[in-house]
Amino acid sequence: QVHLVESGGGLVQAGGSLKLSCTVSGTINSIHTMAWYRQAPGKQRELVARILSGDMTDYGGSVKGRFTISRDNAKNTVYLQMNSLKPEDTAVYSCYVKNYWSREYWGQGTQVTVSS
Repeated sequence: QVHLVESGGGLVQAGGSLKLSCTVSGTINSIHTMAWYRQAPGKQRELVARILSGDMTDYGGSVKGRFTISRDNAKNTVYLQMNSLKPEDTAVYSCYVKNYWSREYWGQGTQVTVSS
């Protein structure tokens, strides 16, 4: 059985940094996309960042230049380094993985709270 195990969320002051990690527990064959999404209260879920096989990256507009996504294929882990955090970054951040056959997996989510 596959689980996505997230860690690194928490409370931070505006301007601070956090690093999220998501590790695949179990086996997912031929991972294509690893990504982070977030959902703030009363808002729709939005893409934060994704990294494809070959390490091509894509970011949501509001985080460009502040967040960096990376992956360690040997560890089946994806990271999200978040710098210059703003109160509007407060949300539940969820890990997402998709394989080459479009099978999707979601993590449980980790809370990130940025105080002003």
